[in-house]
Amino acid sequence: APLAPSAQRIVAENNLDAGSIAGSGKAGRVTKGDALAALEARANAPAAPAAPAAPREIHAREERVRMTRLRQTIARRLKEAQNAAAMLTTFNEVDMSAVMALRNQYKDGFEKSHGVKLGFMSFFVKAVIHGLKHVPDVNAEIDGTDVIYKNHYDIGVAVGTDKGLVVPVLRDADALSLSGIEKGIGALGKKARDGQLALEDLQGGTFTISNGGVYGSLMSTPILNAPQSGILGMHKIQERPMAVNGQVVIRPMMYLALSYDHRIVDGQGAVTFLVKVKEAIEDPQRLLLDV
Repeated sequence: APLAPSAQRIVAENNLDAGSIAGSGKAGRVTKGDALAALEARANAPAAPAAPAAPREIHAREERVRMTRLRQTIARRLKEAQNAAAMLTTFNEVDMSAVMALRNQYKDGFEKSHGVKLGFMSFFVKAVIHGLKHVPDVNAEIDGTDVIYKNHYDIGVAVGTDKGLVVPVLRDADALSLSGIEKGIGALGKKARDGQLALEDLQGGTFTISNGGVYGSLMSTPILNAPQSGILGMHKIQERPMAVNGQVVIRPMMYLALSYDHRIVDGQGAVTFLVKVKEAIEDPQRLLLDV
């Protein structure tokens, strides 16, 4: 449409699209008023929509997955233990030289005789029972205002599976030989990894052993397996310089941690228990003589 001279100036100065302006003048002529109206309309027009966002990546940055029933049970029980017990951890370290030498000397004959490998866990089970006999409080549990002292030694052994940590129980471990302990732990570990553990395999333990050392843990504060009053944390065996009889020697050392319920077990009892475990591992003959 033709533009009036005054409209032409407004269109040029404001870079309007003359073809989009409807003229109201004679023969459709675009007047100054038409140009000003178009300028005002452009000013009041909503902003052009932003360019559409790029589509989301196929691999999302987070994902929501419902916890398995096992993981929910583990979470609930751990939190209950933390809320109920007056939990405390004490530490010691153990020289593994004697047990390692014993194992190296007899491992081939042991496997040939019993059909199972001789590991460190059987020595620790024996050492723990030795300690529990000296400090019965660590093998007890609270029931209301009573303390129940257990005269049996059912040792829970923590086992990591792809679905979470479970603690099957080795029954009457005090009556088992080293080979019986190794076979029992091996069978429970296989059931755990195959998802074949029954409820009775997990109930009724009096004390628990957890071995974070197999994953490389140097030190930890294990959490109690309620309603038990003690749990021993084993850790990685690492060579360290130690002072022995005034000389610096390299020894394979392991940190031990005992978490315990201070409502039942006092500090002296906890330290005594850990010392008994240390002594039994450093001098395995003690286990034979029960001293």
